[in-house]
Amino acid sequence: MGRRDDESFVEFVAARGNALLRTAALLCGAGQDAEDLLQTALEKAYRHWGRLDADADPEPYVRRILVNLTISRARRWKVLREIHMARLPETPTASPHHSVELRGALMDELRKLGPRQRAVLVLRFWEDLSEAETARVLGCSVGTVKSQASRGLARLRERLDTNLAPMGG
Repeated sequence: MGRRDDESFVEFVAARGNALLRTAALLCGAGQDAEDLLQTALEKAYRHWGRLDADADPEPYVRRILVNLTISRARRWKVLREIHMARLPETPTASPHHSVELRGALMDELRKLGPRQRAVLVLRFWEDLSEAETARVLGCSVGTVKSQASRGLARLRERLDTNLAPMGG
């Protein structure tokens, strides 16, 4: 079993850094927070880089660090981000930018999910990992991945139901 060296770390970050940054952004929300999260994850990965098998793909290991950091951060920053309004906003009209607005609404609702549900949805549907791969990255059972994905998708569908309705124009 070969060991990894500093050069392989630099190559890994150069090759996979942008993809990992997108994953971090989906996991935590804001761009600056994602950069900080990824920086911390890469720092942690680098400390153990020499112990990793040179033949194994290190990306799942770094993703797992990202997920763990996101969950730890969410526990520390337990803040309710929902805003309750006295009256409902006006019904939106058709917009030429509806798909962009819908993506923004989806990202907002994704951020409101718990960190584990958000991690499962990001890994399953953004990173396109299988249920087994997602379970391995998260260190849980396939059944947990299935139930978290099902509940997370149900919450997103429920909250986005009005945005998904076809708009006349």
